[in-house]
Amino acid sequence: MIRKASSLIVCALVLGLVACSEAPPPPPDTRAADEKAIRDLIAADEKAWAAKDVDKIASFYADDATVFATDMKMIAGMADIKPAIKGFLDTNFTFQNGPSIKVDVSKAGDMAYAQGTATAKFSDPKTKKVMMEEQKWVTVFKKQTDGSWKAVADIFNADAPAMADQAK
Repeated sequence: MIRKASSLIVCALVLGLVACSEAPPPPPDTRAADEKAIRDLIAADEKAWAAKDVDKIASFYADDATVFATDMKMIAGMADIKPAIKGFLDTNFTFQNGPSIKVDVSKAGDMAYAQGTATAKFSDPKTKKVMMEEQKWVTVFKKQTDGSWKAVADIFNADAPAMADQAK
């Protein structure tokens, strides 16, 4: 009988402690800061393309990132990304992002995506004419262990076939 009563008291104490313990506070909401970091990263990426800096451009991607570009096979991993960047730069590829870039960060703060439009210019490999195309893009970002963001999937394609640039 005493053993049974002792067991009941211990169970009651354990249940009481569990009921009184507070749930841990939720992690801080860092979405606004994360969105700003991603917007800054997108702006820095555009500048790196203008500077034709292959290593800097590649640094925006995670080592296992995948790029999906117009009329190209999937580009997977850094070993393929760097040569692809060089190939784009060999055509004098430049772009300017449109004014409306949407960035959405997950509530957990570990994943995000951005989407927007851009105007790209490049030299046609055959004719050497400067071509222009309107593009749309989506990039998926993942927060790295050091707190930085890297692109893990980058998708961009043209709205229509490229046209000769009429700007003088």
